[in-house]
Amino acid sequence: MAKKSKKQQAGGTPATVALTAAGVDHTVHSYEHDPAHPSYGEEAAEAMGVSPDRVFKTLVADVDGALTVAVVPVSGTLDLKALAAAVGGKRAAMADPALAERTTGYVRGGISPLGQRKKLPTVLDESAAAHPTICVSAGRRGLEVELAPAELATLTKAVLAPIGRG
Repeated sequence: MAKKSKKQQAGGTPATVALTAAGVDHTVHSYEHDPAHPSYGEEAAEAMGVSPDRVFKTLVADVDGALTVAVVPVSGTLDLKALAAAVGGKRAAMADPALAERTTGYVRGGISPLGQRKKLPTVLDESAAAHPTICVSAGRRGLEVELAPAELATLTKAVLAPIGRG
């Protein structure tokens, strides 16, 4: 069994541990998750009092047989065709939720683009660049991390592309 760092033992997630290890300026936001809320992302935006355009959801898709991470604003939806094009693929479909959870090491509604068990190709919607900071899941429901979009792109080796639909 892998030994957990003191940070993880103190309640850190792989995402927050990765940010701290990389020396990235970030703020962690915690809120009480309501399992009855119909949208994890909209719940996060409401709980933090942040515009849904600045809160981004992490989705896992299958592009031509390869899992790919898409990070888009919670105020919109993912354009699967645009995602496939952004990574040089032909077809994309949402990944099986159980496979996404196993591969990333996170549960649905808490999948972070950071600190994933297996590094996956990542595409960040280009609208992120319009904001000084954005919020993404910090690795569990009720926990978000706020950081500069450029830092997120660097850490995840993300491609910026127009993959979100308003």
